[in-house]
Amino acid sequence: MISRKIYRGIWKEGQAADGLAALQEDSAAKQLVEEGKLMTVAAFSWQNNVFLYYECTGTEIEPALVAGTAGPYLIDWEGEAAPRKWIEMIDVFHFNEPAGYEHWLRKAAVERRGGRVAHLKREKAASYIYYHYQLQEERAFHGNKYDIIAMHENLLFGYQEFPSVVEEPVVPGRLNTTGTPVPWEDSRMDLHFQPWEDDGYLYFKPVETVFAYYIEG
Repeated sequence: MISRKIYRGIWKEGQAADGLAALQEDSAAKQLVEEGKLMTVAAFSWQNNVFLYYECTGTEIEPALVAGTAGPYLIDWEGEAAPRKWIEMIDVFHFNEPAGYEHWLRKAAVERRGGRVAHLKREKAASYIYYHYQLQEERAFHGNKYDIIAMHENLLFGYQEFPSVVEEPVVPGRLNTTGTPVPWEDSRMDLHFQPWEDDGYLYFKPVETVFAYYIEG
């Protein structure tokens, strides 16, 4: 069974450049793909943040095995029994989910893999999750098969692939309700986001790709 993982790390002060250089030179992620243990793995950078997205094909793999060379440059996160270099972000929305290896394997060439970020208004986090879970599990409408949005605190990180692959999910939805607003615009997502200052982006904005490796179908 394919499991999708998204992690967030923060560089130590003044260590971002060295950390990114170490991450770019690290061969571990590529090797895990070549061994078939990961179907897709990508890293993204934004300000002092670094994000990992990867798909385990069997046993779940810890981020230290995917991007271990970045560890010395990352701050420690408190809040659990032991400090962590990587915080696992919470999956808050996806149009589709893996039903198995063959279902999730890309059937056509991927031209681009991208990451994007947005900030929710903190008082709107519950509403954002509420509306998106309804949409997701009611299968209200379909979107890019490989899109996923994850959250840590009020920061959203989204992974995308282009061109879009839009198909009906194989896994049945978990709700039998019909509560998703029609049209979707009635959910007023425009009221959920903190506006970006002076850069032209209203909701999500793209971030830099550090690397991307994947099994070709």
